Parts: sequence; C-alpha cells; structure tokens
Amino acid sequence: MVDDLDGISVFLAVAEARSFRLAGERLGVTRSAVSQSLQRLEDRLGVALVQRTTRSVSLTEAGEVFFAAVRPSVRQVRDAMQTVRDMQARPSGLLRLTVSSIAESFLSGTLLAGFIEACPEIKLDITITDEEFDIVEAGFDAGVRLGEVIEQDMIAVSVSQEQRQCPAASPAYIKRRSRPRHPRDLQNHACIGWRPRPDTAPYRWEFTENNRDFDVAVDPAVTTNDMGMMIRLACAGAGITFGMVETFQPYFDRGELVPLLEDFCPPFPGFYLYYPRRERQPLKLRALVEHIKRSARR
Repeated sequence: MVDDLDGISVFLAVAEARSFRLAGERLGVTRSAVSQSLQRLEDRLGVALVQRTTRSVSLTEAGEVFFAAVRPSVRQVRDAMQTVRDMQARPSGLLRLTVSSIAESFLSGTLLAGFIEACPEIKLDITITDEEFDIVEAGFDAGVRLGEVIEQDMIAVSVSQEQRQCPAASPAYIKRRSRPRHPRDLQNHACIGWRPRPDTAPYRWEFTENNRDFDVAVDPAVTTNDMGMMIRLACAGAGITFGMVETFQPYFDRGELVPLLEDFCPPFPGFYLYYPRRERQPLKLRALVEHIKRSARR
C-alpha cells in the first residue's frame, strides 16, 4: 500500500506546475529526485503519465485521467491529516468579528465571556456596526446579523432565539397622546427613528397584517443611529420608538416603556453568526462555532 501511494504527491506537483523544476522547488527536492520518483510511479502503473520534451511537460491521456481521479482524494487526505493535527493544537490568534448593534443576546457578554475563558489564546476584535458590507473584503473572520440580511452563499449558525420588533412608548406619552390602534396611526404621533448613517433615509417600521408584510414610513421628530438615545428619549416621553423586544424587555419589566401594536408584530428568525465557505476554516473560527453550538445545547 505504501509503495502504491509513493510518488503521487510528486506526480500532482508536476501535473499542476507542468514543470519538473517548479515541482521540485515546491516539494523542496531536486529536479532529478522528481524525475526518479515519477519514473518509479509510472513503472508500477505500467503506463506513461507525463510526456517530456526539452521545452514542455504535458500529461498523457492516462495522466489526465489519473490526475482527475487522485487530486480530490489527496486533498481530502491532507485535510483529514490537518484536522487531526488541529485536534492537538490550541486555537490562537486574532479573531475579528463585526456585530449588529441590536444583537442583544450575543452582545450581552455571557457567550463571549465563556469563549474567552475556554480559548485564552484567542484575542477578539469586535466592531459594532449596522453597515452592510463584504466581511471578507473588509478583513473580518465572521459577522453577526439578522438571518434575513445574510447572503445565501454564507454559512450561518444561530446565536439567538426568534426575535420580534415592536413600537414602544412611555406610560406618560401614552396618557398624553393616546395609544395607536393600527400602524397607520403612527403617522399622527411623535416618533423616534433610526438610520445607520446621516446619508440614508430613516428605517421604515415593519409590520404584518393578515399574513401580509408591510412597512410604515414614519416622519420622525428625532432620528439617530444610537439605540440607547432612542430608548432614553422614549422613556422621557418624547415619543414612540421602534426596536427589538429583546432590547426593550428590561424597560418593559420596570414599567418605563409599554409595548404597542403587538398584534402586528409576529416573531421572525433571529441573529446568526455567518462566515464564508472555505475548504478549511481557521481553527480559531471553528473554536467559536463549536462554543456557540455547545452553548445552544446547554
């Protein structure tokens, strides 16, 4: 069995480089050693795999068939060997994440604190932003966003339960201005809106009625990109704001805010850690994914 496999890596290097010299440089051996190893493989197979001339190297028909058959298998073997090596290694390095500002459960700290304790050699760099961009091009290892805005070619792992959005206002505001009965009533109220950047329009508040999704373009009295400011203004009676129930829940519990229009606010899939598909994921990212999955099982 060992003899059968001997020389295959050399053959693959020659087939990919189409050069004995370049294959030798890649493997760290001499051109002569490459030639001898390939010759022994061809002798065992009883067929020529490579056509050699003074100017070029090309594959024979048998060589093309052999190359197509063994290349993915050898890659799988190499990946398996690296996986076993990684089992003995400790994940380390800088792990860069971009996280939505409204991913309350992920940002609460409990999940990440446990990860830091479990993997002390990994350093986290977390950027909180609601901008949508290519995380690979921007140099991030992964991101956390609502599932509905994640590209289909990404791998996504849930990091929260189902979410709900709803309007909210202080009891004082409701007493002064009355409670809206339908989302269209919001256009007659003072609203506190959100936008990611100064050059973008305020977020349109989303609702569902009779299984039909629709949005309302409120005319905010105040617009900001900071949820904390939105909540403080709402608690102070400045108007109705809109956001995640998970974010508002402590204020609901204390009676500082009151949920509104709940019948028009069904749940939807929550937040996901997402990252690009790769043949082999970095060990530091795999460690975070496994930590998230273990936490979910617990």
